[in-house]
Amino acid sequence: MEFLTDPQVWLAFITLTVMEIVLGIDNIIFLAILVGRLPRAQQKKARFIGLSLAMVSRILLLLSLTWLMKLTAPLFAILGNEISGRDIVLIVGGLFLLFKSTMEIHTSLEGAEHETNAGGSASFVGVVSQIAVIDIIFSLDSVITAVGLADHIEVMVAAIVIAIIVMMLSAGAISDFIDRHPTIKMLALSFLILIGVALIADGFELHIPKGYIYFAMAFSIMVEMLNLKLRKKREPLQLHKVMNEE
Repeated sequence: MEFLTDPQVWLAFITLTVMEIVLGIDNIIFLAILVGRLPRAQQKKARFIGLSLAMVSRILLLLSLTWLMKLTAPLFAILGNEISGRDIVLIVGGLFLLFKSTMEIHTSLEGAEHETNAGGSASFVGVVSQIAVIDIIFSLDSVITAVGLADHIEVMVAAIVIAIIVMMLSAGAISDFIDRHPTIKMLALSFLILIGVALIADGFELHIPKGYIYFAMAFSIMVEMLNLKLRKKREPLQLHKVMNEE
């Protein structure tokens, strides 16, 4: 246990924890949108199970490092690009995100009546299954990055557990906020489309720096926060004007 007194170990732990939380933003957004389609009474349970699956999948990937590293070995080439097992997972995951986000946007725009007619009501098992699939996609890259940043598996596991606990504490508030504001939900779905495109690009070795994506997300949310604040200020004025007209 001498590594516990090593400053470099603690620096790696803090770095990994922050990285896991940041990389978990897209996971929380996807989880919030899926869970929002469940009855209110089931949402908290679905969030807990979904994030628990994220933690378990990341830890299992860490414990199978030999298999994980084999995923980076080229399997075949397409148009001069070598494709590995990791690339296939990223491409399939990106396509899944594009499909799911597009369908959610379609449902949101068409309204609840179209969703009911189309048989689009969500089941608890279906939502948790989709969360489990996307957890593996989102976990793959973060775990591979973690392996490159730390030498001790104990440090990596501890960072993942702390990050998931933080996500569990914040997921409910984020989900409620997205549910209350339809424009935020549309922004979140747009972000997921952007992330899906980035995953597909990564699969074909066309790396899009995630800093650009997160900056676009942060800037868009900041603009929408200003819009929401302005809308709240206008509502009392509009109500007062209506009352005066009556």
